[in-house]
Amino acid sequence: MSGTITDLKVQRRNKERVNVYLDGEFAFALPLAEAARLQRGQHLSDEEIARLKAIDAYARARDAALRYLAVRPRSVAEVRRQLQRKGFDQSTIQQVIDRLLEWGYLNDEEFARSWVAERERFRPRGRIALRQELRNKGVSDEIIDRVLADVDPEASARAALAPRLRQWRHLEWRAFRQKATAYLARRGFSYDIIDDVVRSAWQELTHSPADDEL
Repeated sequence: MSGTITDLKVQRRNKERVNVYLDGEFAFALPLAEAARLQRGQHLSDEEIARLKAIDAYARARDAALRYLAVRPRSVAEVRRQLQRKGFDQSTIQQVIDRLLEWGYLNDEEFARSWVAERERFRPRGRIALRQELRNKGVSDEIIDRVLADVDPEASARAALAPRLRQWRHLEWRAFRQKATAYLARRGFSYDIIDDVVRSAWQELTHSPADDEL
């Protein structure tokens, strides 16, 4: 594995990476800044090569994580799974995650609050659905509890139901209740919240009581 550097070539497709050749054959690639420390004719031991490869793996994993985070905020677990899919080893992944946490690019509580805020703004969900979504993202129950404690489930249910009221305004009470209840249940609202919100919405829509005998 050890050998002498015979060439250092900047990659054609990525000018920030350099291919390292040992004894006339391609051996590995490095970030440009790290390759700048090397020179032709330099002998690399097995240990030095392993160290340089680890540096390269970290740099590639870090860059992959930053590209992933550029799309939208992510949880720690999402980044970990993404890097695992890319084939990076656990030690490298943990180094990257530790650095991203240090830099503030990863923060599960901030991520969870951002996720819930986006849901509240565009597609309101009940606490049941939000909890499951955040669990699927790998957020801890402790963080989920703190974040959901700030959510007003009745306000969320009213916001979720509002876009449907116009198309249901001509329904009779029983049909309205059935459709509205099913709609909110699919969005993770609890029955007690649903019942109160549906009755209130009916009264506001029709100016008549939500009478179960109707």
